[in-house]
Amino acid sequence: MPKQQVDLDRVFQALADATRRDMVQRLVGAPASVSVLAQPYAMSLPAVMQHLQVLEECGLVRSEKVGRVRTCRIEPTVLRAAEEWLAAQRAAWEKCLDRLGHHLATSSAIPDDLTDSGHGKRT
Repeated sequence: MPKQQVDLDRVFQALADATRRDMVQRLVGAPASVSVLAQPYAMSLPAVMQHLQVLEECGLVRSEKVGRVRTCRIEPTVLRAAEEWLAAQRAAWEKCLDRLGHHLATSSAIPDDLTDSGHGKRT
């Protein structure tokens, strides 16, 4: 899936659920069948399938059926697009915080009337 077609709103909405985040984390390690993915969850197989459908609809997971076994795998391009967006946000915030730190380090000393025990009152 090309990066410009990734709907990050749907990706992050899908990842808002802990079960789906866990499924994605497990699929990053290796592809797995639906039955293997369902094993650790105390839910019905149709409920697991609904979670997987959400992951497939946003493009994070792709599945294929061979015989009676449906195997799911992660879609790295979509996961990478989300990671790149998060990295850009982090870089922007770090830049702002670095500028604030520099400003605070180089600004003049705090005026005496703000540091005395009078809590800003002039005597």
